Amino acid sequence: MDFDPQSLRFDANGLIPAIAQDDQSGEVLMMAWMNAESVAQTLQTRRVTYWSRSRQSFWVKGESSGHVQELVDFRVDCDRDCLLVVVRQTGPACHTNRRNCFYTAVRDGAEVELMAPEAG
Repeated sequence: MDFDPQSLRFDANGLIPAIAQDDQSGEVLMMAWMNAESVAQTLQTRRVTYWSRSRQSFWVKGESSGHVQELVDFRVDCDRDCLLVVVRQTGPACHTNRRNCFYTAVRDGAEVELMAPEAG
């Protein structure tokens, strides 16, 4: 069966959450949004392409930073309303220059920073 991006359940803004996971470690790196066209571009080019809500434009991960996400596997969840992109990540995934975006934990009611930015 061929995959049809329109079969996904996009929200009222035409977006779907996409979770990026490292193909080697299984680490969750980040979450961003995709629309039907960025899904199609990602599958065609194998370079993960998101939709930037703030810029209202496509965002090819690593295009300006060099911190590229190469698509290894593309998965759709059971409800078809969330994506998992398994990637080969070059450099930090987070715009704060950290390995992933989930570097803050809440423990005993306090925020704890789990990792510092990588030296750049």
